[in-house]
Amino acid sequence: MNWLFQPWPWYIAGPLIGLIVPLLLLIGNKTFGISSSLRHMCAACLPANIPFFKYDWKKEAWNLFFVGGILVGGFLTVLLIPNKGAVDVTPALAKDLATYGITDYSGLVPAQLFTWSTLLSVKGLLLMVGGGFLVGFGTRYAGGCTSGHAISGLSNLQLPSLIATCCFMAGGFLMANFILPIILSL
Repeated sequence: MNWLFQPWPWYIAGPLIGLIVPLLLLIGNKTFGISSSLRHMCAACLPANIPFFKYDWKKEAWNLFFVGGILVGGFLTVLLIPNKGAVDVTPALAKDLATYGITDYSGLVPAQLFTWSTLLSVKGLLLMVGGGFLVGFGTRYAGGCTSGHAISGLSNLQLPSLIATCCFMAGGFLMANFILPIILSL
C-alpha cells in the first residue's frame, strides 16, 4: 500500500496515461480533458439561453464523474498522507529560487508567493489573478486544455492539437525562463 503514497516513475505513469485514449475509444468517446468538464458543468447549471451551452451535456456526464474523482482524490490525499506539507525541491531550483527570496517549502506551495498578503501585491496579482485569467483565456482560445490536446488530440492525429501543444510548450518555456524571473524580481 506504500506505493500509493509516493510518486510513480515515468515508465509506469506514462503508459497508464497513454491507455486513457484506447479506453475512451472503446467506450465510444474521442475527447478527453478538464476544460470540457467546465463547459458541461455550465451547461448543466446555467438556465440562460446561451448558444455555446445549448447541447446535450448528459451524453458527456462521464467527464463530470472524472472531475469529481479528481476532487475526491485530492481530498483523500490530504486526509491520508501523513506529511501534508513539504514538497521536495531539487537543490539547483532551491538555489535559484532563493535569489528571489523564496525559501519556505513547508507547504504544497511556497509561502512567500501564495498567501493572502501576497495576493494584494503586484507580484501576487500578476501570478495569481493574471495567471488564472491567462490560463482560462488560453484554454478557451485554444479550444481545450493541455491534457485534452496533448493526450486526446495528438493521439487522434488532430493538427490543431499539435499546434496547440507546441504553443503550450513554447509558452511554458518562455514563462519559466524569461517572464517568471522578471515577475519574481518585483
